[in-house]
Amino acid sequence: MSFASNGVANPKVASQAEGAGEIACQSDDKMINVVRGNNVRAYVTVVVLFIINLLNYMDRQTVAGLLDDIQSYFDIQDNNSAAGLLQTVFICSYMVLAPVFGYLGDRYRRKYLMAAGILVWSGTVFASTMLSKDSFWWFLVLRGVVGIGEASYSTIAPTVIADLFTGDMRTRMLSFFYFAIPVGSGLGYIVGTEVAALFNNQWQWGLRVTPIIGAVCVFLCIFVVHEPKRGAIERGENPHSSSASDVHNTTSWWADLKYLATVKSFIWLNLGFTCVSFVTGALAFWAPKFLLYATRAQGISETEPDVSLKVGIITCVAGIVGVWLGAEIAWRYRTRNRKADALVCAVALIGSAPFLYGCLVLASTNIKVTYALIFFGEVLLFMNWAPVGDMVLYIIIPSRRSTAEAAQILVSHLFGDAGSPWLVGEISDRIRGAGSSDKDRAQSMEYSLLMSTFISVIGGFCFIMCSIYLVDDREKAEQVTRNEDEDTNSLLNTVPSDDFLQAGHENGAVDNCSDYNDDDDDDELLDDEPISPAMSEREALVVPVDVHGTPPTAEEEHNFKVV
Repeated sequence: MSFASNGVANPKVASQAEGAGEIACQSDDKMINVVRGNNVRAYVTVVVLFIINLLNYMDRQTVAGLLDDIQSYFDIQDNNSAAGLLQTVFICSYMVLAPVFGYLGDRYRRKYLMAAGILVWSGTVFASTMLSKDSFWWFLVLRGVVGIGEASYSTIAPTVIADLFTGDMRTRMLSFFYFAIPVGSGLGYIVGTEVAALFNNQWQWGLRVTPIIGAVCVFLCIFVVHEPKRGAIERGENPHSSSASDVHNTTSWWADLKYLATVKSFIWLNLGFTCVSFVTGALAFWAPKFLLYATRAQGISETEPDVSLKVGIITCVAGIVGVWLGAEIAWRYRTRNRKADALVCAVALIGSAPFLYGCLVLASTNIKVTYALIFFGEVLLFMNWAPVGDMVLYIIIPSRRSTAEAAQILVSHLFGDAGSPWLVGEISDRIRGAGSSDKDRAQSMEYSLLMSTFISVIGGFCFIMCSIYLVDDREKAEQVTRNEDEDTNSLLNTVPSDDFLQAGHENGAVDNCSDYNDDDDDDELLDDEPISPAMSEREALVVPVDVHGTPPTAEEEHNFKVV
């Protein structure tokens, strides 16, 4: 028999201690990271979201991997400023639309919003490969539309994971989700150039890979992704249950923004992550081209596919190591210091600066050492992703998380990677002047990219400031989440009394809390049973419910009534 708590148990009912133990387990904050309901469906949802995120970043870096061919096709070979606009326009539309989808994501069905965005993104990318050689500006416009589609996904997907898991399990699932960033980026460099090579170096075919897979992802998003109830798992409810309360945001967008402005750790986190976006955006877009020029300047014959392959492999491996390392160190250090997430980001970002500086100044003289330094620099940069994603979700209340994700995207991209590719290209063109040799091109790009090392240090100090406010802001968000919807769901949110838990301890049930999970057989946690209208609030029951939904007998109700 399994039990659903609708109130406070009678401490005298020692004979039902096993039920007490189960309720205690469900209510204990330390055990709330147990996935409620159907574990398999929750994990499948995360896998699908990972695949879509993988495509997201593949598409972004495919353009960078094919940049030399694209510039030649549109006859802008010596115009790095125009080439940099490809990324800038994409990021600008992406960040402008992110708040819109953040607003919608807190109020409407999230999986349908994501599916619509993926459909727009896939269709637009495919359309951009059909343009003629004199249509560069149309290509630029379509890259902007791609940003609209991606905005719908990036703002919403992390909040779905947040509503499926909590605690350490959420951290691990977010880490898995963010593995898609380095792996997708690396595959973008590799797959794009390799597929283009298969079709006689036609860059269009390199870009067509992601929209074809994207069409499949639309189907998966609609029919496979499960949408949990917002904030239910943090209130101790089953997020898969139809009876669990779903906290829809009913406040205005302006009220949401005013709330976010009061969360100081969120402000400093955004500033720190903006620096991460600036650095990674500039390096991701220009690194293959810079290394191509630097290699040729040493008299080594290299092609764009060769360089893109190396950069792609390094990015994949460094990203996997970095995301895992960041999540693991933060998780282990968190047991001793609750500021761990912010401090890990600070140390990693400041630590990346020397490696980035070294790879830039040595690129034209020792390319092998340069690749090694790039690897370690990227490992440290990627260590930020999982802790940052986790912090945003636990310092913001569930009903405003999509808006928070959107605000982070807007700020970090507006002042980060929206402008950094264009800025690096513009500075490079001005430094190079009339020089046209590979050495001139490599040197001018080296000088323009050096600004990223200083930005890394600034970002590290922003994360240190974030750590000052992190613990207080997390506690405030957790308190609001526990009290959210209290008037209409007070009985669902009730935690068993100390006397009731003691009854479980006396019978050995609560001591075995850690052994409780929902993986045994095919049982699922049951929906909370409604309280009879004839009962007063003081007569709330802890009603025993058979796994098949058989209602309790009159005797059972009498035994469980709280007088």
